[in-house]
Amino acid sequence: MADTPATAFDWLGGEVRVRELVDRFYDLMDLEPAYARLRAAHGASLESARDKLFWFLCGWLGGPDHYVSRFGHPRLRARHLPFRIGIVERDEWLACMAQAMQETGVDPALQARLAESFAGTADWMRNVGG
Repeated sequence: MADTPATAFDWLGGEVRVRELVDRFYDLMDLEPAYARLRAAHGASLESARDKLFWFLCGWLGGPDHYVSRFGHPRLRARHLPFRIGIVERDEWLACMAQAMQETGVDPALQARLAESFAGTADWMRNVGG
């Protein structure tokens, strides 16, 4: 059995693969009616969101801290307070990311680890009851 890479960033395959994952996530948000509420929360363009999630995930996964070098501490909850995030939005985000991970060929063991981490963070981001 091969050794597990030192970081999730390495396990995923570095910046190119993080970008693929993020791009698929936002493409799905645009394409799939199941993510309509999530998509509506992002405004007319997804370009800024794509870059910010890419930069954030690189560091969060153990790679380069692109987000921190540009914006400082992520302060995720504070930065998302202007947006209504309830159970439906949380679940759409998680489902969209799960689909993106599967469609981009993320190792199933890594998918499971990331899904657990994403779920905890997404639930913590909720700012409305429903």
